[in-house]
Amino acid sequence: MGRHSIIIALLILFVSFASCRKDFEYASSTGNLEFSKDTVFLDTVFANLGSSTYSLKVYNRGKEDISIPFIGLEQGEASFYRLNVDGVAGKTFTNIPLLAKDSLYVFIETTAKIEENNTDQLLYTDILQFGKDDQTQKIPLITLVQDAVFLFPRSLSDGSSETVPIGYDAEGTEIRAPGFELQNDQLNFTNEKPYVIYGFAAVPKGQQLSIDAGARVHFHQNSGLLIPAEASLAINGSLSSDLENLENEVIFEGDRLEPEYSNVSGQWSGIRIARGSSNNTINHLTLKNASVGIFVEGEPSLPSPPTLDIQNTQIYNSLQVNLWGKSATINGKNLVLGSAGNSSLYCSSGGSYTFTHTTIANYWTKGFRNSATLTVSNYQLDAKGNTTGNDLLKADFENCIIAGSGNFELSLDKNDSYTYNYYFNNCLINGDEDKIPTQNKELYDLNDADTYQNTTWIQAVLFENAGINDFQLGPNAPALDKGDKTAALSTPTDILGVDRTATPDIGAYEYTGQ
Repeated sequence: MGRHSIIIALLILFVSFASCRKDFEYASSTGNLEFSKDTVFLDTVFANLGSSTYSLKVYNRGKEDISIPFIGLEQGEASFYRLNVDGVAGKTFTNIPLLAKDSLYVFIETTAKIEENNTDQLLYTDILQFGKDDQTQKIPLITLVQDAVFLFPRSLSDGSSETVPIGYDAEGTEIRAPGFELQNDQLNFTNEKPYVIYGFAAVPKGQQLSIDAGARVHFHQNSGLLIPAEASLAINGSLSSDLENLENEVIFEGDRLEPEYSNVSGQWSGIRIARGSSNNTINHLTLKNASVGIFVEGEPSLPSPPTLDIQNTQIYNSLQVNLWGKSATINGKNLVLGSAGNSSLYCSSGGSYTFTHTTIANYWTKGFRNSATLTVSNYQLDAKGNTTGNDLLKADFENCIIAGSGNFELSLDKNDSYTYNYYFNNCLINGDEDKIPTQNKELYDLNDADTYQNTTWIQAVLFENAGINDFQLGPNAPALDKGDKTAALSTPTDILGVDRTATPDIGAYEYTGQ
């Protein structure tokens, strides 16, 4: 027999053998599938905003290969849910093979809607079915859909989106980003529904954006709030009785409500207060997961009125900086500036700053951090290495904690071309005298009574749980009862409303022993 005849004979034998193999025969599923979950909860999403992708694993524990005659949604094509079965998208599937002792993945997403005249929150459900007739197995799908006020740029006739100016690059060229100007009827955010903002929402010149206590404002990726020159912001939160739900706190965060996004930095851009804006006030705000929490640019020659007055506020988990003032005038009381990718508080290019009973604490765990928790500078270098700056008229810190996971958490950066005034009274600073920077070393002399009073280098601060941005004081914290009473009288209650006038603790929290 020739070589080609042998090959043909072997091919015929292989095809005949393969046609007889039971591996290629699939018995119909008899309802004995097993699942990784008995219900799939897709958590909470905003109406018309896509959810995360959730997975369900389907197991064939038997010894035979099977074919699942039907996988699909009970509501079929009308369902707000979407499926992907082993890499194929759709809402219904037929005759899906599943080998013995094997499994397959079903991926589930939703973009749900709330019908007009419905309630603000809707529990949207469907049933994911496996099999047919009396052998059908069912997995419930459940999503809480929340209605919101959606604010976004208009689409222009050329197909582009509306933009707003958000600053200037190193060459002085204006930077524009997708955004829009708020209309007159949009200048009061209430607590009736959450707000979801796409792009930068800009306050019109000569107007003020007022935000009521209990308001919830969510920002899409690369979105933020812009307060231009001659416009202002008033965030009017108030003290909450429920410290878990913070019913009267104003909360700014990203627009992903799923639990896995609750601590993801850089989900949105932040608040930008532009040069020429003044009399901005913030009270009882929680701001988290931005790129730069609040960026404030002031008029260096005009320290009054203040660019920003901020109280009873916590800002944490910013990808870069929590609060950044550039030549600004900022007055802060009862602030918690938590972990961030660089400095928690950055006072740059001079300005005027006063912080009382503020906890500035950076225990960033999401990467390398090369900046001190607190950085105070009267100059900056542009892209070409040229020095620009302004006088640092004042940088006063009273009853403040400056702490973090680094060896030395204070950076005083001075250029002699500009004034540099600073003062620490009754403060605790994470640092070690052996780690004092060699550059501007004289600025760190705690024995200099003109710049330091009752201020101490410390290594341990003993917060309740710094890793999750809980900076309440523990029972052995060195900050207990060490605050200056005169400074405390200007801020008689702590960020939680606890009286501190008798024996004030240093920082934003007064220890109660509870």
